[in-house]
Amino acid sequence: MTTLIDNYEQQYAILTADITAKIGRIAVLNINEKRPFIQDVDRELEEAQELLEQMELEVRGVSGSARDRLRVRVESHRAELKRLTQEFDLSKNPKIDVIDLGIEESWDNGITEEQRKRLLDASERIDRTGRTLQNGYRMVLETEEIGTQVLKDLHDQRETIQRSRGRLRDTDAELGRGSRLLSGMIFRAFQQRLILATVTLVLIFVGCFVIYYSFKS
Repeated sequence: MTTLIDNYEQQYAILTADITAKIGRIAVLNINEKRPFIQDVDRELEEAQELLEQMELEVRGVSGSARDRLRVRVESHRAELKRLTQEFDLSKNPKIDVIDLGIEESWDNGITEEQRKRLLDASERIDRTGRTLQNGYRMVLETEEIGTQVLKDLHDQRETIQRSRGRLRDTDAELGRGSRLLSGMIFRAFQQRLILATVTLVLIFVGCFVIYYSFKS
């Protein structure tokens, strides 16, 4: 159960890292360039919400103190998703004051303090996203390594089961042959007893017949 929640969290970390990176780009792009990123983020936010719902369902099946710890982690993820949603809404509709610039003014003079702050925030988000993506990629590699080891163990176990099944078939065959031999021995013993009983009866009958005619004579 906990392993499944960990897998959901890994998927959620990678997804939110990608969302953060795209929100940072949306904030500095023009309207036409924003559209594909906005569509992607809308879809990824829905996927993140579904992952949280799956985590909550799994947490309900956990008992004891572990349930409380997992619930706190899920609430933290939900708060993070809410923050990302708010940042996404702001990046789609930024409230930037329009400033009339002269042709002779330079680029530095044309950037307001608010715009500069937004660019710095976007840069910081991109840096955080890079670190998060690296951590997510490392977790993916670790998960892949674990999965490879599990597959190897399953393969070894399958070979062991197949060998055991082969030995079981051989044992069944030996038991079948032994059972047939035992049945034949029992049948022959019964025949011998039947023959012995018949001979005994015949001898008794002959003896009685001989005794009878001896006394009669």
